[in-house]
Amino acid sequence: MRFLYDMGLRVYEAGIRMVSFWNPKARLWVDGRKNLFPQLKQALEGKGHPRVWMHCASLGEFEQGRPVLESIRKNYPDAQLVLSFFSPSGYEIRKHYEGANLVCYLPMDSRENARQFIQIIDPDLAIFVKYEFWHHYLQALKKRNTPTLIISAIFRPSQPFFKPWGGFWRGMLSCFTHIFVQDDASAALMREAGFGDRLTVSGDTRFDRVIAVREKWEDIPAVRDFCRGHRVLVAGSTWPEDEEVIAHYARTRQDMRFVIAPHEIDEAHLADIEKRYAASIRYSRLSNPGQAAAGHEDKNVLIMDNMGMLSKLYAYADITYVGGGFGGAGIHNILEAAVYGKPVIFGPVHEKSREARQLLAAGGAFSIQSALEFESLVEELWSDEQMRKKAGHVCDAYVREQAGATASILAYIQEKRLLMS
Repeated sequence: MRFLYDMGLRVYEAGIRMVSFWNPKARLWVDGRKNLFPQLKQALEGKGHPRVWMHCASLGEFEQGRPVLESIRKNYPDAQLVLSFFSPSGYEIRKHYEGANLVCYLPMDSRENARQFIQIIDPDLAIFVKYEFWHHYLQALKKRNTPTLIISAIFRPSQPFFKPWGGFWRGMLSCFTHIFVQDDASAALMREAGFGDRLTVSGDTRFDRVIAVREKWEDIPAVRDFCRGHRVLVAGSTWPEDEEVIAHYARTRQDMRFVIAPHEIDEAHLADIEKRYAASIRYSRLSNPGQAAAGHEDKNVLIMDNMGMLSKLYAYADITYVGGGFGGAGIHNILEAAVYGKPVIFGPVHEKSREARQLLAAGGAFSIQSALEFESLVEELWSDEQMRKKAGHVCDAYVREQAGATASILAYIQEKRLLMS
């Protein structure tokens, strides 16, 4: 199985390198790993201990792990924090993150890469976020007796860990000193697999993160002025399928304001959104004093053509929509919207999202199958103020009740004295 694992990664890396000749994201993946080890040595030369290495797949996992990283920084101000990413979509946006001493790409998993990387980083504590399982890195950490945690993990019966042939994958789980899972269902699977002695049901650190974002919320004047005096729907992390669902309704409701924050902001996608929404304006133009003077009174759709504002945008909404529910991967993070106490709408593909299932059952969220269902639902929410406010209250209460995972993880680190230099 390890041979197949290694071969699979080699094929993956070869494919990325080939695609990098014409794909900008793949090119970033390749270029970001060039001469990485000498750069790491230089960056950490002379730096002391304790050292904490946190690894995240991409931006979403970083936001999930961020509360723990920042809590460690607060409680251990002298610690050296190393943050690594697998994907360019995480690294390129957070490469200047001031909460870490060093931000880098994770080299492709191999025995030699893992040996060198761990030797240079020399962590006193390693933290993996949610579902990052890299065989050689985990084995290298285990060999060095480095305390290794996985946080906000969630498991499903379909995963290879729980199959009769999944010994290789269960071997990765055995490398973790402790496993913090989101829910009781994941804990039950882990106990059945023999890992009950290193298990805590701590919840999901994303709840702590979205609450922190809400508490530090800052106004965005251009968005505030665009929305003022109107009913507002904010649609975040949208894909073309989501934008098509909303488009007809936006054209018929010039009295409303729609804020569209697409998941991908490449020029081709932005141009496509502009074609779908004729009465639209880009944020970069609206927020530019020289261009905004031209007026936008006839525009009812604001297209966000930047990254990093989505978690603030939902505050301006009366109703929110979270994208991804019409694609195979499923919906994006609905907690960023729910924390503001607003109803949440999304598409039909949401089975993998525990919070989506729970908010649907509680009446705080709504799933739609088509543009017609979307229009009908939004009109119902507008006409029934009690229904709209009740859904918002459900979302707000749900998020606050689920907080506390970060405190649980930090308590373990302190109790076990994992960062005593």
